[in-house]
Amino acid sequence: MRVLVVEDERKVASFVQRSLEEEGFAVDVAYDGRVGLERALATDYDAVVLDVMLPEKDGLAVVSAMREEGRRTPVLLLTARQAVGDRVKGLDAGADDYLVKPFAVEELLARVRALIRRKDGIRPGPLTVGDLVLDPDTRRARRGDREIELTAKEYALLDYFMRNAGRVLTRAMIAEHVWNVDFDTFSNVIDVYVNYLRNKIDAPFDTKLIKTVRGMGYMIEAPKEAPAKETPASR
Repeated sequence: MRVLVVEDERKVASFVQRSLEEEGFAVDVAYDGRVGLERALATDYDAVVLDVMLPEKDGLAVVSAMREEGRRTPVLLLTARQAVGDRVKGLDAGADDYLVKPFAVEELLARVRALIRRKDGIRPGPLTVGDLVLDPDTRRARRGDREIELTAKEYALLDYFMRNAGRVLTRAMIAEHVWNVDFDTFSNVIDVYVNYLRNKIDAPFDTKLIKTVRGMGYMIEAPKEAPAKETPASR
């Protein structure tokens, strides 16, 4: 999942970025409304965390422009204003939720996750591919009866694979959704992390789930069941 943070207070922006990245999100940051709007229109983000008070263009103008351009990306507004009228203005401008500063990071993360689930129509619950299970609520993975420990980036990559099970994911798609805007697409980091995942979820098991699609990218899919053999009695 890829999130854009638009916040002019650099300490706050850094704190939010670090917190989201520790949860496995790829995060881009902009420090003023003009750049934030440019990035929000140029990239298909899963969510935008947007401060209201911004230089160049304020947060309400940014979210209004996004909606006018047809961008339905979920927007979480950060505001220091606690008056009901100010929050109503943000929601009327097109924001999906708001959070009053100062805020607890746990609440920020929970609200971002909820917005993304709502956008994708995803109900909370484990993701499954064959006997592999990934629980977004507990951030735990297991295959069969074996628990699998994942780093934040391994989790983000596996989450993206499993939400797109059976679909070929190119390196560009993986870079866009799991890494950030500064990612070097010519590096071998994606291949390295795919190998990390294979060593954890495939190597110890007879059935392999992650597949390389030559010249295209990678995919994860459950093994297809062999068709039942026809017996003489069934003819």
